[in-house]
Amino acid sequence: MRVLQVSAELFPLLKTGGLADVAGALPLALMAAGQDARVLLPGFPAIVAGVRGLAPVAAFSAPWGERFGLLQGRIEIDGAPPIPAYVVDAPALFDRPGNPYEDANRQPYGDNHRRFALLGWAAAQLAQGLDPAWLPEVVHAHDWHAGLAPAYMAFARGVDGPRVGSVFTVHNLAYQGLFAPWHFPELGLPAPAFQMNGLEYHGQLSFMKGGLAYADRLTTVSPTYAREIQTPDQGCGLDGLLRQRGGVLDGILNAVDDQVWNPAADPALVQGYQAPEGRHMTGKARCKSVLQHQLGLAARPDAPLFILVSRLTEQKGLRLVLQGLDALLAQGGQLALLGSGEAWLEDAFRQRAAAAPDAVSVTIGYNETLAHQLFGAGDVTLVPSLFEPCGLTQMYGLKYGSLPLVRRVGGLADTVVDSTLEDMASGEATGFVFDRFDSADYDRAVRRAFALYQRAPDWRRVRGHAMRRPADWATAAAQYVAVYRQALAAAQAPTPLPH
Repeated sequence: MRVLQVSAELFPLLKTGGLADVAGALPLALMAAGQDARVLLPGFPAIVAGVRGLAPVAAFSAPWGERFGLLQGRIEIDGAPPIPAYVVDAPALFDRPGNPYEDANRQPYGDNHRRFALLGWAAAQLAQGLDPAWLPEVVHAHDWHAGLAPAYMAFARGVDGPRVGSVFTVHNLAYQGLFAPWHFPELGLPAPAFQMNGLEYHGQLSFMKGGLAYADRLTTVSPTYAREIQTPDQGCGLDGLLRQRGGVLDGILNAVDDQVWNPAADPALVQGYQAPEGRHMTGKARCKSVLQHQLGLAARPDAPLFILVSRLTEQKGLRLVLQGLDALLAQGGQLALLGSGEAWLEDAFRQRAAAAPDAVSVTIGYNETLAHQLFGAGDVTLVPSLFEPCGLTQMYGLKYGSLPLVRRVGGLADTVVDSTLEDMASGEATGFVFDRFDSADYDRAVRRAFALYQRAPDWRRVRGHAMRRPADWATAAAQYVAVYRQALAAAQAPTPLPH
């Protein structure tokens, strides 16, 4: 099946969050399953620099009249076949330094509506034959940045043109791509698209709604999150539309790319290791010792090392971590954090590190190598999120034997099993889970982690279960292929045009 993946970022070329990891791993998994997968990306500097052999394919006009180009090349990843890639060649819109979405003052670019409308428009043009050598059967758009692709496709779908299926994946419903309504005429969509069952959202334009309203099939990144977003509590104002379209919505759990995240062969680690236990895990102890020295933490092999690799936002439950930090340190634990985000959280964690430098390390920013080293050294991975569509951090923690401590929500609920006596006995326990988003419930989970850490044989057993938990992309890819077939069938069925 010919599948075009459309996303704003892709690891290893450009990454601001988990979307990039999925966008990079899924095409490879589809190709391994025998599918003909290609990707479409905006021409951000890092992407243009990273795609090899770029050459012009076609020129096209944006809805607002400017002419742009479409380039084609390949993304080369060690140990994997090259991914065929299209790049939207629009330097005036994409050739900007730093964060792809925000200016130096952390404000969204004023023309983001054009920048990401162009990405969706280019996808729809490919679905209509822009590249005469390759026509997708299904366009798979990821998150709000690509949300207009299904809308453009739906309104272009006629009786004589190609009938290409569309799939839209929600990675995080909280980020919706909202814009002022006066930008609507620039988008090239007919007037009926700006209504309650289309792009209109409380008087604004919502690119997210473009995907949710017009795609043939919808997916999100975990089964639990698929249910949660159909409720007022987690639906971010879109739960009514999602309930209405619930019959075409699937939750497909993200997976982990073994080529990138594998403690037995990770070049970022001073010594590799793997389950089962015993001598195979001596590398983890060495990783911890080296990292403690590197970060200026006390060299204490007996101190459980809690790690945080996260965007610093309210969503991630970091207020709970701050409130519980005194108790964590009083019990003999250490904390190592890597991340960036809201200024007050950055400042608060910096202050705690300054007050206890031998027990708390804080690195503001993102460093891929250090992230791998933290998982390699850590004993517990903290992910106490208020909400979490899927979460990859806890999956990395599982693979690296850094037991996740999570709230029972979204993909966290689907991937981590609490270390209760019965689940430890059955071999299902893989971490620590709490339910209520409050300090008391979080603190109890932290105390359970300390209690298990004191029982070394039980800790090793749970750690072995965690590391052996399957998280392969082959399973997820097979589920996506089934969704693609449903989308293609829907596109080819005689249906009225959207209104």
